[in-house]
Amino acid sequence: MNFDLSEEQRIGVDSFRRFLVAEVKPTIDRFASDVMPKAIVHDLFRKLSPFGLGSGWVPTESGGAGLDLITSGLLYEELSRVSSGLAAQVCVNDSVSLLLHKIGTADQQARYLPGLLSGELIASIAVTEPGVGSQPGGIRTRAVRDGENWRISGEKCWISNCDVSDLAVVVCRTDDGPSMVLVERADGYKSRNFGKLGQKEKSTGQLLFDDVRVPLANLVGQRGEALKIMARLFERARCMVALYATGIASAALDASIEYARTREQWGKPIGGHQLVQSMLAEMATEIDCSRLLAFRGLAMVEQGQRCEMQASMAKWYASEAAIRVTSHAIQIHGAYGLSTEFPLERYFRDARMMTIPDGTTQIQKLIIGRNLTGMAAFE
Repeated sequence: MNFDLSEEQRIGVDSFRRFLVAEVKPTIDRFASDVMPKAIVHDLFRKLSPFGLGSGWVPTESGGAGLDLITSGLLYEELSRVSSGLAAQVCVNDSVSLLLHKIGTADQQARYLPGLLSGELIASIAVTEPGVGSQPGGIRTRAVRDGENWRISGEKCWISNCDVSDLAVVVCRTDDGPSMVLVERADGYKSRNFGKLGQKEKSTGQLLFDDVRVPLANLVGQRGEALKIMARLFERARCMVALYATGIASAALDASIEYARTREQWGKPIGGHQLVQSMLAEMATEIDCSRLLAFRGLAMVEQGQRCEMQASMAKWYASEAAIRVTSHAIQIHGAYGLSTEFPLERYFRDARMMTIPDGTTQIQKLIIGRNLTGMAAFE
C-alpha cells in the first residue's frame, strides 16, 4: 500500500498545524492539570469542525466534511501532538455522527446531526460499566419498555465527555439483547468526572441513569444489534487510538531532536553521541511502524473490508510503542524530562493512558490470536 500524501493533504496538514499552535495549544496549556469546562470544549469543537474533526466522517451532502479516513487520521494525529485528550473527545462526535448518518432515523438525524457536526452538541458513547470492560456482552444497564417510553437504569464508567456531553448513546440491555438508545442530558442522566493519570484536560468518568425515561423513538438501529454495530465502530476507533498514540510519540520525538541538537555534554551536542542517536533511531522507527499499521487499518475500513485483526495490531503496537518512545524522550532530556516545566512527563502520562481504552493490550492480542487460529480464548 502506498500512503504518500497528496499535495492537498500536505497543505491541509500544514495549515491545521499552524491553527493548532495559534488557537488550541494555548488553551490546552492552561488546562494541563484540570478538566476543561464545557464552554471551553464547545468553543474548541466549533473551531475544529471546519477542519473536519467531529464532522469529517459524514458526507458533504449530509452536512459533514466528507473526509477520507487517511486524511482524517492525519488530522487526528496532528491534534494529538497538542492534546490526545481533545482528539479523543472530538472523535466521539465523529463516531456518533457517523452512527446516526448510517442507521439513525430521519427524525434523529434532523434533531442531532447539525449540532454534532458543528460542535454545538457534544456526545458520549456509554458502553463500559464498573464490572464490564472487555466483555461488553455482560452489560447490566437496562432499558425496559414502559408504554411509549424506555425506562433506563444503570451505571456507566470511564465514559469520554461524561461531564460535558449534551447527549449519550447508551448501550443497554433490552429483551432482545444489547441495544443502543439516545439519551439527552435534559432527560436526567447524572455525571461525575474521574481523576486520572493522564489526559487531564479531558472529561472522563461516570454516567448514572436512575429510571431515566426517553421515547421509544430514541432507539438507534435495531434492538439487540448493539454489539454487532459496536464491533464495526471499534475497528475505526482502534485505528484512531493508534494515531493518538502516534501523535503523542511524535511530539516527544520532535522535542528530543531539538534538545539533542542544542544540549551540550562532553564538548559537543548530545545528539552527536552514539547512544542518544540509537534512542532517536528507535523512536522514529517505532513511530513510522505505528502510523503505517493505523493507516493500513483505515484504508481497509475505507474500502469496506473488515479489519478486526489489523485494527487490533495497530492499537496494541502504537499504544505500547508510545510508552517506549516517551520513556526514551525523558531519558534524553535527563532531569529536565522529569520536570513539569517541560512537556515530556505529560507525554509519558498521556501515552500510558493509551493501552487501556477501546480494548486493553491483552485483549488486542487475544483478538489477533483468535483471527490467526480460529480459536477464541475469550467470548
